[in-house]
Amino acid sequence: MSSTCVLRSGATMLVVPPPRQPFAQAKSCPVGETGTSLGAAARRPLRLGGVPFRSRNALVRSCLKPENGGFGPKSFGIGERDGLIIVDHGSRRRESNLMLNEFVAMFRDKTGYPIVEPAHMELAEPSIKDAFSSCVRRGVTRVIVTPFFLFPGRHWHKDIPSLTAEAAKEHPGVSYIITAPLGLHELLVDVVNDRIKHCLSHVEGAADECEACVGTGKCRIY
Repeated sequence: MSSTCVLRSGATMLVVPPPRQPFAQAKSCPVGETGTSLGAAARRPLRLGGVPFRSRNALVRSCLKPENGGFGPKSFGIGERDGLIIVDHGSRRRESNLMLNEFVAMFRDKTGYPIVEPAHMELAEPSIKDAFSSCVRRGVTRVIVTPFFLFPGRHWHKDIPSLTAEAAKEHPGVSYIITAPLGLHELLVDVVNDRIKHCLSHVEGAADECEACVGTGKCRIY
């Protein structure tokens, strides 16, 4: 049973599973003359050797891979001319602001991204404007502003976009994007759980204070 799908370029792709052949060997995806839409092809049940294929989209996705002659998915990520700004709210407490510097250093070491700058939305330096200019001086053509915030509140909707747009005015030709905040990312479950366990270990005398509350004495049973 064959299926056809239309690519964005307008070409029509004919998906023909060979008889009595495992899917791993069915890599030829010839181009046909007519066909249905990609959505219709994906919804149509596929059968290989008389057996329903487990995923109705997997065969189409396989034919779009570069090794099978398709255009494949485009890879997105940080490029050589990108600068990254990680921005938090900013605090009057110096120790809190310094923690952002430590996180940025940790982030840079972990990811290998060459240009990562800290910034505070208010109350402390460097500002978003300062960090933006620092990125541009290092030759970037795109600035990626990442809010170090948990949920998309007013600061993400209004304040950070406004401050970033103001900073960008001084650097025509440099584009920028503001990414989403941390949000409901499942890895945050592990982070929160790890923090809870560490604090419980501390109050039971089995661990030192963590870097967040060291010297404050606040992590204790009341």
